[in-house]
Amino acid sequence: MLKLLTLSLLIVAAGVVHAEDPKDQFLWLEDVTGDKALSWVKEKNAASTGELTKGPEFAVLNKRLLQILDSKHRIPAVAKHGAWYYNFWRDDKNKRGLWRRTTLDEYRKDKPNWEIVLDLDALGEKEKENWVWHGANFLRPKYERCLISLSRGGADASVVREFDVVAKEFVPDGFTMPEAKSQVSWRDVDTLYVGTDFGPDTLTKSGYPRIAKEWKRGGKLADAKLVFEGKPEDVGAGAFWDLTPGYEREFAMREPTFFTNEMFVRRDGNFVKIGKPDDATVGVHRDWMYVKPRTEWKVGDQTYPAGALLAIRFEAFLKGDRAFDVLFEPTERKSLAGYTPTKNHVIVNELDNVANRLYVLTPADGKWKREAMPEEARFSSIGAAAVDADESDDYWLTVDGYLSPSTLFLGRIGGKAAEKLKSTPAFFNSEGLEVTQHQVASKDGTQIPYFQVARKDLKLDGSNPTLLYGYGGFEISMTPRYQPGTGAAWLEKGGVFVVANIRGGGEFGPKWHKAAMKANRHRAYEDFAAVAEDLVKRKVTTPKHLGAMGGSNGGLLMGNMLTLYPDRFGAIVCQVPLLDMQRYHKLLAGASWMDEFGDPDNPDEWAALKTFSPYHNVKSGVQYPRTLFTTSTRDDRVHPGHARKMVAKLSEMGHNVLLYENIEGGHGGAADNKQAAFMNALAYTFLWKELQ
Repeated sequence: MLKLLTLSLLIVAAGVVHAEDPKDQFLWLEDVTGDKALSWVKEKNAASTGELTKGPEFAVLNKRLLQILDSKHRIPAVAKHGAWYYNFWRDDKNKRGLWRRTTLDEYRKDKPNWEIVLDLDALGEKEKENWVWHGANFLRPKYERCLISLSRGGADASVVREFDVVAKEFVPDGFTMPEAKSQVSWRDVDTLYVGTDFGPDTLTKSGYPRIAKEWKRGGKLADAKLVFEGKPEDVGAGAFWDLTPGYEREFAMREPTFFTNEMFVRRDGNFVKIGKPDDATVGVHRDWMYVKPRTEWKVGDQTYPAGALLAIRFEAFLKGDRAFDVLFEPTERKSLAGYTPTKNHVIVNELDNVANRLYVLTPADGKWKREAMPEEARFSSIGAAAVDADESDDYWLTVDGYLSPSTLFLGRIGGKAAEKLKSTPAFFNSEGLEVTQHQVASKDGTQIPYFQVARKDLKLDGSNPTLLYGYGGFEISMTPRYQPGTGAAWLEKGGVFVVANIRGGGEFGPKWHKAAMKANRHRAYEDFAAVAEDLVKRKVTTPKHLGAMGGSNGGLLMGNMLTLYPDRFGAIVCQVPLLDMQRYHKLLAGASWMDEFGDPDNPDEWAALKTFSPYHNVKSGVQYPRTLFTTSTRDDRVHPGHARKMVAKLSEMGHNVLLYENIEGGHGGAADNKQAAFMNALAYTFLWKELQ
């Protein structure tokens, strides 16, 4: 859910003065592929690599990280489409990747026999394009055709092309869509619902599709029939078909903001609005509709709390029934991590003080029966997903933790114990390490939990190089995950790794997220700073040995640690960040995030935004921790101009900072394993250099 807008220094329209700084001398760096801007980037890249890649240590680390990413011992994640189990795979011989498939019996083997469906390296070489895989959308129920999305260099925008998985080739004269941030849904073998860039006034201000059209095979995309449309100020809008056999239904949706949506179902030729709160999310599967309200919802005499999971039969709801069953109810320290329906059940995943627990719920005799799934490991992340929710009650179960390599199980609800299918080997030496959980009071007294990974015999003398990681936004939770790159580059060498569960995330549900939205954003930064202070108080480390890292919204977090709390850190790595909060809504997908951060064109909201806009809070004469900024030229979600301009401004003020901008990579920063390993090696080399 994510077009570079025309730049101007001062825009006055309808009496509204847009918040733009006429003194911003670095606007030229927003010209993503301009010769002047790219020449500047190349100079900065040369300086950064010249400093950080010296000596044998970098080469050794870079090679080690690449070996991990290319390892043939990783678990090949699969998705079932018809009788086949599909996987996309990259390694040292397949840098752009192979799309391949196998059977379940083969997949159970240590070395499955894979059938190659599409070789992206061969395709890229043939077509002279740096294709990056963005997925496949299958036509049910035969699963013989799919729509493949391919990105140039890793950008969010993709080219969409029809593919025949039986013939294993692109369909001659098949459906093909030019590069755009498109939304596509099959109706039948000769019909698509398409949301894309149809020309002027067909995209929202955020750069996403605003209208949906029905496109018939053989017809021109431009002549497709209008089906549904949203408003220009929406984040996005579209229409799609649910092709579940026996439950075929047509839906449409418009998203006024990032966290609100209106959902419609087609009845008697018209789209009928589904009566739910705009900030509630809805999922419809077979007979059932599942609702997750983000604010308290009063229905008749019943009040449902924010963060609950409700269920009701879909057709009954459309006829006026509002007798919901509550499948999950949150508490102060318990939240809904997710849910996944199977054919006859629902697996509910809850977070209890940032620890996963899974339950199976089954409708029977007008009620839902609740049963706990097998015990989980302490300080681990547990994930469950249906294998094929249309056909069976089979499920995938994944378990991993900071020191526990990923393990994949295959189970069936009501069947025998889940079968262990695959395990990732240990990619770093974790002997002598332990995971502990701590908490600290933030500035307003709220208890903030955090995980620490360190040696059991850690000396609390303040001398330990420590890396503090965080995100704090968009209701995304930071749960324990196996991170072999961090293990090999940091933990194995004696570093302490800490993850802060700050407000703005989803660890404790919608309230935890909303507590740090817009004018209250500073709470997320106070939380992170409190964890940093607690690490010093506990004598784990001292500011000169304490580093911080974060990306995207976490990059904004890093920018604020730099400008608001410079005395608490010895070094910072700021990845694909937002930093200019005065112009973020005018750059690429930025307008879609105003519900999270605020509207800079509203004077009252800009007053709050300015307090956490790192680009506007940089000062000369301040002792800032050394910072490495990383971004990507092909990032069409968060504009690379954020990092470029911040580095230019800091450098002009005399601050010694570094920038590395990958020419490919999209918002993920890297388009292949080689690029990812290189950028991670830069980051960890930088941190070791600065924090010892």
